[in-house]
Amino acid sequence: MIFSRFATRGLTGNTLVLVVSVFLLACGNLSFFGNVLKIYPLGGGQVLELLSLAIVVGALLVFLLGLFGFGRATKPVLIVMLMTSALTAYFMDNFGTVINNEMLQNAVQTNIGEARDLLTFKLLAYLFGLGIVPSLLVAKLPVQWRGWRVESIARFKLLAAALVVIVALVMAFGSFYASFVRVNKTLRFYTNPLFPIYSLSRFTYGQFAAPVDKTIAQIGADARIPTKDEDRELIILVVGETARADHFSLNGYLRETNPLLRGHDVVSFANFHACGTSTAVSVPCMFSVEGSKGSAAGQESLLDVLQRAGVNVLWLDNNSDSKGVALRVPYQDYKSPSVNTVCDTECRDEGMLVPLQDYIDAHPKGDIFIVLHQMGNHGPAYYKRYPAAFEQFKPTCRNSDLSQCTQEEIVNAYDNALLYTDYFLAKTIDLLKKNSARFETALFYVSDHGESLGEAGTYLHGLPKVIAPAAQTHVPAILWFGPGYEEIDVPALRQKRDQPFTHDNLFHTTLGFLEIETGIYRPELDILTGARKPE
Repeated sequence: MIFSRFATRGLTGNTLVLVVSVFLLACGNLSFFGNVLKIYPLGGGQVLELLSLAIVVGALLVFLLGLFGFGRATKPVLIVMLMTSALTAYFMDNFGTVINNEMLQNAVQTNIGEARDLLTFKLLAYLFGLGIVPSLLVAKLPVQWRGWRVESIARFKLLAAALVVIVALVMAFGSFYASFVRVNKTLRFYTNPLFPIYSLSRFTYGQFAAPVDKTIAQIGADARIPTKDEDRELIILVVGETARADHFSLNGYLRETNPLLRGHDVVSFANFHACGTSTAVSVPCMFSVEGSKGSAAGQESLLDVLQRAGVNVLWLDNNSDSKGVALRVPYQDYKSPSVNTVCDTECRDEGMLVPLQDYIDAHPKGDIFIVLHQMGNHGPAYYKRYPAAFEQFKPTCRNSDLSQCTQEEIVNAYDNALLYTDYFLAKTIDLLKKNSARFETALFYVSDHGESLGEAGTYLHGLPKVIAPAAQTHVPAILWFGPGYEEIDVPALRQKRDQPFTHDNLFHTTLGFLEIETGIYRPELDILTGARKPE
């Protein structure tokens, strides 16, 4: 009855903005209010303050929608906001993630296979119930148009009223909002769709508004291998995916997730931390001379420096891609069965090892540096990341919708994937051992970031680093040396296993591995410093 009357007579644009704002506030912000109540519980005597917060967020939604949704733009803007809110609510409600500009960068760089793992019935339910259905209603309802003058005045009054409400409540509860903004400012990450829209604007600006300059700044122009270094080095760097340091038995995890590595004389660094919580951030940072303190954009990477010094560089990738790191060195994607010869339900990391002996034999001169970028433990479909023979811990979560599994099942599947990484790394070491008579051989393994497995209701990764739990930043890092690396004092290096290291150390440690002389080398960031035997 009411809908038919509205369908006949129509709503004013202001009324439609108000209705959609209330809907977004009530249905799209469950995670926001859930996180607020963890810090400001209802029993804490701040009921009025919390009520005012809900009204302020609602008023902000009214102002945002009212500012951009006017005239013919009203329905398109509201529909975009509804669909954005539905998608954001799904990830926040079910994984505890937030949509910031880094997460948007991850989304843009995600390949079809990774995106497919995220498609679940629950996602479709969110999109349908919170996005498509209300969007269809908005599209169907007629909107009254009372002329530019009347509508402009009415919209001005609505926006002014929203601002008055915001200012009045913030002033009335000043101490509460001072705490909210200064002490608990990370709560704003969960306002939906306010923060995602803000993040999108930042991401878009970063992509298109910056001056277009294709020039790549050269670094390490003086890089060279000293003539006194007559031994050839063969280094394999394995860039792991989504591995957690606290789930490596080499670091004290009670489950045996590293049975094969334990049989090798590896050094596991138990206090190693990532420079980001996503592949798109961490991988460029790992190979940048700036590390976590600056931007690698428009600048050469570690691989460029190595190649200039005369090192044979190769990047093999069973993940999405190199995130721009390997643009100027030999690169091969191993996600396809046409290239990777070890594929079942998906192409396996160990397929990257198949061509390496031929590559090594085809380069009779110079040092060799090979990067293997794993699929590793990429979620949420952990059960897909390993062959059936590695399903040791049971029962396992066999669903991309992690809410359908217990935490025990999720952890079991995740740990099984770590068992496969253990096997992959052990096979890599075996390959290096076969070449130790001709080379000084070494393996360096470090994961790009960690993963949340349901602790405090948080899953996956990608949270802003300022609020990310240790599970997303504390990563495993391992070094192994062949018998030819006699200058490394492994017992002395093992004494550094509990020292704090980060991705910033990778750049300079690699230069130290290969004994490359350059002015950009910083020995204090080389993990091997202090663990070399006197010449």
